[in-house]
Parts: sequence; structure tokens; C-alpha cells
Amino acid sequence: MRGGRTATAFGTAVAVAVGLSVAGCAATDSPAVPDPAPRHVRIATGNAGGVYLPYGEGLAAALTERLPQLTTEVLETGASVVNLEMLTAGDAELAFTLADAAAPHSAELVALARLYENYLQLVVPQDSPIRSVADLAGRTVSTGSAGSGTAVAARRVLLAAEVGRLTTTTLSLQESADALAAGTIDAMFWSGGLPTKAITDLQARMPLRLVDLAGVAEELAEAYRDFYTESVVPASAYGQASAVTTVSVPNYLVVRRDLDEELAYAITWLLFTERERMISAHPEARRLDIRSAIATYPLDLHPGAARYYRAAKH
Repeated sequence: MRGGRTATAFGTAVAVAVGLSVAGCAATDSPAVPDPAPRHVRIATGNAGGVYLPYGEGLAAALTERLPQLTTEVLETGASVVNLEMLTAGDAELAFTLADAAAPHSAELVALARLYENYLQLVVPQDSPIRSVADLAGRTVSTGSAGSGTAVAARRVLLAAEVGRLTTTTLSLQESADALAAGTIDAMFWSGGLPTKAITDLQARMPLRLVDLAGVAEELAEAYRDFYTESVVPASAYGQASAVTTVSVPNYLVVRRDLDEELAYAITWLLFTERERMISAHPEARRLDIRSAIATYPLDLHPGAARYYRAAKH
């Protein structure tokens, strides 16, 4: 497979930069229990049916239970691009985002952790004649919510494949699923973890198929090698007949550079100490690993997060 730097390479570079030696380590109880000042924490998440929203809800519940001086508010949003705008505008303290969407904000935003990988998914009815991206010509396609990472990736796929004239619409994940079920669109793009609940729920309503993105995936991985990796959605993710090729991109939990260091430390500490709670909120939280969490290129780690990772090594 192609796609440039691996998570291991990123992690090595960041570990050198912040003086960490966490390879082979698991999070332990050694880091000190945080004691942040009272604060209201607004968490910008994503679409209902995706991963960001339940992950954010799990994090908010853990924050208020373990650190009662904090109050939390979970914001359902259009996802990555909108979340970054809210964060920079001061309308949120914490946000989920894709790495490629975050790149233009590296001067003002920093990361707490790399969380898991998103997989770009092109979903069609099982009996659809659409077998490749090129077959979208003349069709009506949802490219995801306006201001989402899905929309960014979908546009890049359509440009790379040089798809002829088609009609695009910017629907949320659930709106896309409902429109596909109703037959008002022919296909939908989604960038998310595996499996995505909204897609498994839709699959209970109608037979679905993922379109293989092989040729386009290779081109995107080459063009955006710092962010995209040519990857595979396994057949088991949705009970498909076979695996399909796509691109994946990492998800980060990000904050402003000026966020209080003790609060940044507290949130990072909680991600690991309450990892099982996060997994209960959404299974993709099982991907969180201290060895790869520090690999947040092109964003720096917040000093509070770096302090947690230094304390957690052994």
C-alpha cells in the first residue's frame, strides 16, 4: 500500500520532539490526578449516527463525574471544518477533527491525542449499477454535511476521478441515509469509523453495498500522503461480500493553544483512565493507544497533553 508516513513514523518524530519514550508502554495510574479550575467545557462533535457525537458524550459524562468542578456541553455539529471554526472563534473548548481539515489551523490549534482512523465510504443500494466513482456521472450524490471532513474528501475523490456532470447535495449523515432509502439520491459519501451506526441502521432497512475506490484511493494517498493512507474496509465491517479499498485519515482531539495547561492535562488523563467508558460510548474508542496518540502531525501537542504522556511512560 502507498500513502506516505505511517503512524509509527509520526509517533517517532513527535516522541523525539517532546522527549517521550512510550513505545511498548500502556497508560498507567502513575500520572497525577488532575485538579483543573472550575470551567464550562463545550465539546464540538459531529452528526448523529456517526462516531464524534457518542464519543463526545462519553467524554463529557466522564469529565463531569470524575472532575465535578467542570461542567460540560456536547455540541452536535456538521463535524470537522465547522468544529475548527467554532474552536478558533471561541465557541467551543474542545473539538473532534480530521487531520487534513486541521492542517490550515496548525498555528493556532494543538492536539491532545490521535484517536482513531476515519474510512471514506461510498454507499449505494446493493442492486445499484454504480460500481466505480466514474459511474456517479449523471447521478445525484450526497457529499456529506457542509463544513464536514466528508465533504472535503468527497470533493477530492470526484476531482481525482474526473467524474462527469452530476448533482451533489450536502446532507447530514442521517439525512443522507434517509434520502438513499427513499431513492432521492443514488449514492452517499461518509467518512467515519467502522462500523458507522447510521449505515448499519440503514442496512437493516435496505441491502447496501460499498463501492471500491481502488484507483482513486491510490491517487489520493499519493497526492495527500501526509494525511491519507490507502486502506481497506474489511468485509466484516458491514457483512459485505468482500473488502473494498478506500483511504483512511486520522482523527484528533484538538484545543486552542491558549487552553489552560491543567485542563488540557485533565482531559488527556481522562481519555486513558476512562478508556473503557469511551469504548462503551462507541467501539472506535478502543483504537486509542498511548503509543500512537502522540502522532498528531501537523499539529503540535498541547503542553498539558505532553506532560501527561511523559508521566505515563515507564
